[in-house]
Amino acid sequence: MAVASHRRSLRTRRTLVVSAAVVAAGVGAGAIVMSANAGTVDLYHQTLAAKDGWASSGTGTTGGTKADAAHTFTVSTRAELVKALGSASDTTPRIVKIKGTIDANTNDAGKKLTCADYASGTGYSLSAYLKAYDPATYGRSKLPSGTQEKARAAAQTKQAKNIVFRVPANTTIVGVPGTNAGLTGAMLQIQNVDNVIVRNLAFSATEDCFPQWDPTDGDDGNWNSNYDSVTLRGATHVWADHNTFTDAPHFDNVNPKYYGREYQIHDGALDITKSSDLVTVSRNVFNCHDKTMLIGSSDSEPSGKLRVSIHHNVWKGIVQRAPLTRVGQVHIYNNYYDVAALNGYTVQYSINSRAKAQVVAENNYWKVPSSVKVAKLLSGDGTGAVKGSGNLVNGTVTDLVAAYNAASSKDLKTSVNWTPTLTSGLESSAKDLPTSLSTTTGAGVLK
Repeated sequence: MAVASHRRSLRTRRTLVVSAAVVAAGVGAGAIVMSANAGTVDLYHQTLAAKDGWASSGTGTTGGTKADAAHTFTVSTRAELVKALGSASDTTPRIVKIKGTIDANTNDAGKKLTCADYASGTGYSLSAYLKAYDPATYGRSKLPSGTQEKARAAAQTKQAKNIVFRVPANTTIVGVPGTNAGLTGAMLQIQNVDNVIVRNLAFSATEDCFPQWDPTDGDDGNWNSNYDSVTLRGATHVWADHNTFTDAPHFDNVNPKYYGREYQIHDGALDITKSSDLVTVSRNVFNCHDKTMLIGSSDSEPSGKLRVSIHHNVWKGIVQRAPLTRVGQVHIYNNYYDVAALNGYTVQYSINSRAKAQVVAENNYWKVPSSVKVAKLLSGDGTGAVKGSGNLVNGTVTDLVAAYNAASSKDLKTSVNWTPTLTSGLESSAKDLPTSLSTTTGAGVLK
């Protein structure tokens, strides 16, 4: 017995030593918890590493790592996911393992639901809506109101009840490796809660069946949709890591036009709004999307929040908002941007700094075709700042801010009011990012 006990103790010490060594390395992929039995990474109990971006500030981001067995779930259907998440006000630590792809547009029995199912019983029809609010007769000075707008809102509410999943505090949601884990047609809503981890999930086809017509939006009006794949609203300490976001299989170039404007069914991919704070977005793939990441929903959001770190992500086929930043202190580093047109998605800009945002953009890599001017990679309203350094365009160090300011009447400011210190894993050169990030980002990489 004494010999057996000694051997078990020795194995335990070896495991702890390995864990401590990996954690101390602080490589930016999150603290590592090793399994005492197999010596493999325990993906479900990983926490954000020290100094890995803004989400490591203060108490750090540990998600549901303290969950007991009763609050550890493996789910593969929409109904199981709803049950596992429980009440958004329940702060009990929980781990939710998603196995396979869950279709949010299904009922509790697993039956597929369509837009017609959500519209049923509300009185809404697209043809009636288009007739009621045709600018030629309704005008362009006010938002739609009346019978068909009420019916549209009712149908949208029915869809929201089915596809919006409210995430409570102290939660880790992770895709089970090797199962093509993900959510299709869904929105994870992380609202007014603290300490959430979302990892290893493929998000696709988050679509609004009932976009609203706004004739006052811009010169010609716009169709606006209502769901992001992941949305943070007043959330703090959130780590989004190794996920994939895409519009596939329905790309924007097949959207019809009504009133001369695109009938847009997609909103954001990962939006960080309503004074959310202390967020790290790492090693994700953003693919084929228009309004991709919004940081701050209004130019009038209060200062002191919206502190976000964005590193080691891949952006391909992105039109805009990669990200659009307002108000906060945002660190954008070691990302790879391929801005060639893809599946009809053509770049407008990558990074937008407005409403006095304080952005530090360093050691990122842009692959830019000859058809795209370097001056188009940034954007702003004349009040935002971008402090840039070490950024490469097709392998050459390029002053992106100078290129933008030379072509714009609303210059970006070039100095910021803060210095990033939570920079574990920051690579001093961007030259290898196109290669290294091709195999280390997105869903399905973690084992």
